[in-house]
This record gives sequence, structure tokens and C-alpha cells, in this order.
Amino acid sequence: MTEWLASNESSLRLIVFVVVLLALMALEAMLPRRKVAAQRRQRWPANLSIVVINTVVSRLLLPILPVGAALLAAERGIGLMPIIDAPFWLSFIACIVLLDLAIYWQHRLLHALPSLWRIHRMHHADTVFDVTTGARFHPLEIVLSLAFKLLVVLLLGAPVEAVIAFEIILNATSMFNHANLRLPAPVDACLRCLIVTPDMHRVHHSTIRQETDSNFGFNLPWWDWLFATYRAAPAAGHDNMRIGIEAFRDSGEQRLDRLLTQPFRRS
Repeated sequence: MTEWLASNESSLRLIVFVVVLLALMALEAMLPRRKVAAQRRQRWPANLSIVVINTVVSRLLLPILPVGAALLAAERGIGLMPIIDAPFWLSFIACIVLLDLAIYWQHRLLHALPSLWRIHRMHHADTVFDVTTGARFHPLEIVLSLAFKLLVVLLLGAPVEAVIAFEIILNATSMFNHANLRLPAPVDACLRCLIVTPDMHRVHHSTIRQETDSNFGFNLPWWDWLFATYRAAPAAGHDNMRIGIEAFRDSGEQRLDRLLTQPFRRS
């Protein structure tokens, strides 16, 4: 089973990505949280083209991906889980939670270090907050993130199944919490106990830097509560808040070529 999962990981991730993307696009059309912008014809092709480029670049530049690192750790008994001889169920749950914690701190570093922020800001420069924003990350950020996850997987000795599950969950929740989706307030309040919701993460995409530097979580909301980076709502309210980065609000900045060159240009 492990070998089958490892060999079919790319196909599984692609299937889940397409299903979740199309489902959320449909829900956004039926239950929009904010007024639908007219920029989709320009933004969506560019944002989704980034996904294709990221897939190709990561496969070409990294000979071993996190799943490969998990296979190596299992074969050679590398990492924390093999050392403490944790049962599979415990390793599975613990590694998903710890990988999510690692991604939280990676996200904070992307904001804290100017050199990393220049790479990450392409994601924040989207002037509309919708499901495609959740897949829009610069190729350099994807490579750095994969290398970081590879290291964490080796340190943990994470099971292959946990790594595959985490990667699928991370992709799905990233699209979900970026969706322009209106959830009833009681539903949002309940979901926030277990998962980052669109209203929670939208605050992170505010043009106000203090709000941008909050709500860093992708999957679990607990880290923002624990490390005092949680903000319940934007000061201007969700309907009136401005999204994006002021220096990159021109519609031309949403072209694919401008997105790819943005880290190398001054704001």
C-alpha cells in the first residue's frame, strides 16, 4: 500500500486539486463573500499558469521531494519517529500536526525576512481574494518550501502516508481558506476551532501591514492563538477591507510575466 501511494502521489494530488478547485469555484459563484471582481479573465489564467510552472520547476530542480524523503527515512530508520518507535497511528497524527506547525513558522519567516518577503509578496499582491489566490505562489517560494518540508520530514522520520496526506490537505485547505465564500457566522465560528476559514485568512491579505502580519496558519488555527498572531477580523470589516499590496495594484501587475519578475523589481 505504501509503495502504491508513493508511486501514485502525483496523480492523487492532481485529482484532489482539480475536484476541490472546481467545487470551490462553483460555491464562490453561488455564495460569494465579497462582490465579484471583473479581473478574473486576466487573473485566473495567470494564477493557474503559476501552478503548472511550479509543478514543472519543482520536479526539475529537486531530485527528491518530501515523499521521497519519507521513503528514505523509513528505509534507513532516520528521524524522531523511528527513534522513539512510535506506533503508526501516533506517527501519522503527530507528523501531520508537526508539519503544519513547521509551515506556520515558515510562513512567519517569509514575512519577517525582507529577502523572503520579496518572494512571498507575489502571493499577497493579488488584489482579489479567491480560490485561485490559494494556488498562486512564486516558483522560488515553492522550491524553498519543498526543501524546508524535505528537511522536516527527515528530522521527523514521517511516514509516507502522513506526508502524502499532509500535502493533499495543505493544497485543499489553502484553496478553501482563500475562497471568496460566504459561510454563516455560526458555521465559521465552529470551523475556526479546527480549521482556518476564509474569513479568518482574508485578514492576512489586508493592505494594512499589521493585519497582514497575523493569521499565518494554513490548516490549523491553533498556532495563531498559541503564538499571539490571531486577529478575529479586519478593522474595516470584510466587505470594506482593501486586499493586496498598494505598490502592485495596477491591473498590469496581474500578468504572468509581471508576477514572475516581481521579486526582482522594487516595490
